[in-house]
Amino acid sequence: MSQTILITGASSGIGKATAQHFQSKGWNVIATMRKPENEQELTQLDNVLVTRLDVLDLDSIDAAIQAGIEKFGKIDALVNNAGYGAYGPLEAFPRENIVRQFNTNVIGLLDVSRAILAHFRQNKAGVIINISSVGGKMTFPLGSLYHGTKFAVEGISEALSFEAGAIGVKVKIVEPGFIATDFAGRSFDFQTNDQMPEYQGVVGAVMQGFQAATESGQVSPASLVAEVIFEAANDSSDKLRYQAGADAEEWITNRKNMGEDAFVAMMKQQYGL
Repeated sequence: MSQTILITGASSGIGKATAQHFQSKGWNVIATMRKPENEQELTQLDNVLVTRLDVLDLDSIDAAIQAGIEKFGKIDALVNNAGYGAYGPLEAFPRENIVRQFNTNVIGLLDVSRAILAHFRQNKAGVIINISSVGGKMTFPLGSLYHGTKFAVEGISEALSFEAGAIGVKVKIVEPGFIATDFAGRSFDFQTNDQMPEYQGVVGAVMQGFQAATESGQVSPASLVAEVIFEAANDSSDKLRYQAGADAEEWITNRKNMGEDAFVAMMKQQYGL
């Protein structure tokens, strides 16, 4: 009997690549997104249910889970992938953007996980895969909001892994580096706010750094992250964290080996601070 995975944020980027990869490996896929009526590719695949799920809408979460269970019998894995990235000076963000950042990346992840845990507990099996980031282990300037949520995902996932283990459920964290997706488009909110000239030096340096990383080919394809997610979903060990991308492995290793003071000093020098 084929296994079934539910993926949030499956309309593009990592989420869509993951849906396609699992389907190609014989899994049933519940590909969820805020506007399923706009999806054209995943709807053409066998054993894929495209349905609505907005992590900010509790009713839609419950409805998507039930629709998946009704179609495929049970759910074996969850990928909490839906995300939003706010970057820029903290002063530049209105409060509604701050709330959106934490509601999407943290509260939404918790709500989807809570909603599916009863099903996993009943089956005494399941795996929750939370998409964190290299930015959940170290930070770049201007990322207080985004990194705050990804550090939260790391702590939530690690703590949840203990209690989930008591009911036969695994928790995994996937930490991508820079990925060639449209995250820098619809789901990325970079506030430059030239009305605050004091910040413009670091704003320019960070934007230049992100652009240079993209143009240099340091970014990894979304398909690479999908492969790491597949590895995590099928790993019966207690391994908790999985890096995705050579840059993620390098950043996290450097952060660990250099020590906090040296790493922070390096980042300040790199961004002219």
